[in-house]
Amino acid sequence: MDIDFSAITEYQRYKLMASLIVPRPIALITTVNAQGVVNAAPFSMFNMLGEEPPIVMVSINRLQDGELKHTAQNIVANREFVVHIADEAMARQMHRCGETFAADVSELAAVGLTAAPCQRVKPPRIVEAPVAFECTLHELLETASRQIFIGQVRWLHAREGLIDTATWRVRLQDYFPVARFGASFYVNTRERFSLEGSASAPATTTAIDEM
Repeated sequence: MDIDFSAITEYQRYKLMASLIVPRPIALITTVNAQGVVNAAPFSMFNMLGEEPPIVMVSINRLQDGELKHTAQNIVANREFVVHIADEAMARQMHRCGETFAADVSELAAVGLTAAPCQRVKPPRIVEAPVAFECTLHELLETASRQIFIGQVRWLHAREGLIDTATWRVRLQDYFPVARFGASFYVNTRERFSLEGSASAPATTTAIDEM
């Protein structure tokens, strides 16, 4: 099957790409508006881009009327945001943050998540999240349909015991982030396997304690 992307619609391109490029990590992003209301929203067009400088990327679509989503509005205005990695324990709350709320309503309060102050940026972090990256805006790219925010990580918060700072390894026994599998479908990250060893040896599921 061959598909000419110039011959199909924007929506059809989105559906194919979003359904085939999976699973995708999810950024649950907190920002603050001019009135001090904390916004929280999940985005799966997200990933790490590099370590020097330490940068991450999130792509946020424009609304049908061309207006910006609350998260995009707040990042443009304040140039600060916090990226959280959601795990199984908070997956439902993360998903609910994607519902439509008025600008004067904080998703954190609506879904029962807890805010705590950050070190370098104004938006708060989410206490329940295992990982939170404080970011400032490094660069903004724009397309006809999206704004692509490249954030520079300024500070990392991690659940107590998650990181061994003597070896800089992450302990995975209690780290189970969820990933997007398109539409409202998600996958967990419990079944991990190694491909180390001989080329002819089958892939085996194995307990991975740290990496």
